Amino acid sequence: MMLYTAADPAPNPRRVHLFLAAKALELPRTELSLLKREHKLPETLARNPRGQVPFLELDDGRVLAETISICRYLDELHPEPPMFGTTPFERAETDMWIRRVESALGVPVGLVWQHGHPLTARLVTQIPEMAAQARLRVAEAMTWLDQQLGEGAWLAGARPTMADITLLTTLDFAGWIGLPLPETLPALQSWHGRATARFAAQPVTTS
Repeated sequence: MMLYTAADPAPNPRRVHLFLAAKALELPRTELSLLKREHKLPETLARNPRGQVPFLELDDGRVLAETISICRYLDELHPEPPMFGTTPFERAETDMWIRRVESALGVPVGLVWQHGHPLTARLVTQIPEMAAQARLRVAEAMTWLDQQLGEGAWLAGARPTMADITLLTTLDFAGWIGLPLPETLPALQSWHGRATARFAAQPVTTS
């Protein structure tokens, strides 16, 4: 196998990195520079036509892209510790929270990155109004997640799952692009401390 990936703090590659660390797995890696657009080179597109990282090339040449799909595949091969749950309900609940994090928080964080950050200004035609609206949605999503966590230790049930890795990498990337986690959200702040201690030996520092 070969994992094509990128350096932190790119959130999708980092999800796989943290997943592998949680499973105590090592995979050969080829790191592509996103700033140099190496993920858009013809030889990369031949493997993954979406031109995104991460993606996993299997020994027989087949390729799995999309972060959660890669992690699900590896979780099936190496089931301990389980990162998607062990029962039908646990797996469905984990999927539910992954989807909620990606849609409610990940989408607007991505829009702020695309339309409001100087590093992407040379790559896309930025629409500042879109970034401004997305910042409001990020704040709303963080508040909602704080309310949903309440006294709970983890997003999906009593133990950490891939949903927690998904949220951690999204929040950390948000902080890196200038969207810090507010001090006024104690449940989310407490969760972030637990998740960082559990998964991220080297936390992402803000830019």
